Amino acid sequence: MIDFLKKYEIWIFLVLAPTLNLVITYAKSKGIIDFFPYTNGRFYALMFLLLFIVKITKGNEGIKNLFRPMLVWKIHPKWYLFSLLFAFTIGLLTLLIKALYHGDMSFLSFDIYIPTLKFTLFLLSWAFLGEVVWIGYAFRELSKITKPFYATQVIGFVWSLWWLPSVYINVGVIEDLPVWPLFLNMMGAAGMCAIVYSKTKSGLCVLVIQSMLNMSLVLLPISPDAGDYTYTIFAVLYFLIMLVFMYFMPPKLNYESTNELKHA
Repeated sequence: MIDFLKKYEIWIFLVLAPTLNLVITYAKSKGIIDFFPYTNGRFYALMFLLLFIVKITKGNEGIKNLFRPMLVWKIHPKWYLFSLLFAFTIGLLTLLIKALYHGDMSFLSFDIYIPTLKFTLFLLSWAFLGEVVWIGYAFRELSKITKPFYATQVIGFVWSLWWLPSVYINVGVIEDLPVWPLFLNMMGAAGMCAIVYSKTKSGLCVLVIQSMLNMSLVLLPISPDAGDYTYTIFAVLYFLIMLVFMYFMPPKLNYESTNELKHA
């Protein structure tokens, strides 16, 4: 059984991860789990699933390797700046396209929503867990057996499947998210996170770009309640721009360099 788990570790995880959230979400829909434990607990359940699998297959050293990229912070400041501005810039571009389409520049007059400190910390914690699970682990593992681009798209697809039950019951997620743009957005997010990771080897930088994706959906009026197609435009743009970056800056993992993280 252990040999089977070691051989198909990544695929087993990618099947169990969305299945686990389906079970947790079903419990929420039946009133077994309250809102707060559900909203945060599903992320920690995802992490504990990963830790359990890695503990069996790679032991304590494998668990340490999951978090080592978070210690890499001495990178060129341009990558922090890029990660801070990327999603926000696409959000502004989305609003500009909407304004030009309607011939109404008033769409560019909006108040930036400032989330509470508590909610911001939640977003950061979710992004942290997402970085460790989907990029720090899944991307690195899948890239060993397939091309990095394909790895990102598989991850983005499974990441979307993980979110899907929450979208279905409309709890713990931006309300009324359309499904196919969600998949595009997550596959775009996985691609950009992988590009940033491959260029920096920094989990912190990935945390920044993913946090800003989440924050941009909150700060700017681009979620579904701002208009049925606004989020769709954002998701399409994010995915297409990711493809451009993927073409000119394809992620390449040097596993010798990755192994050097053990000494960080």
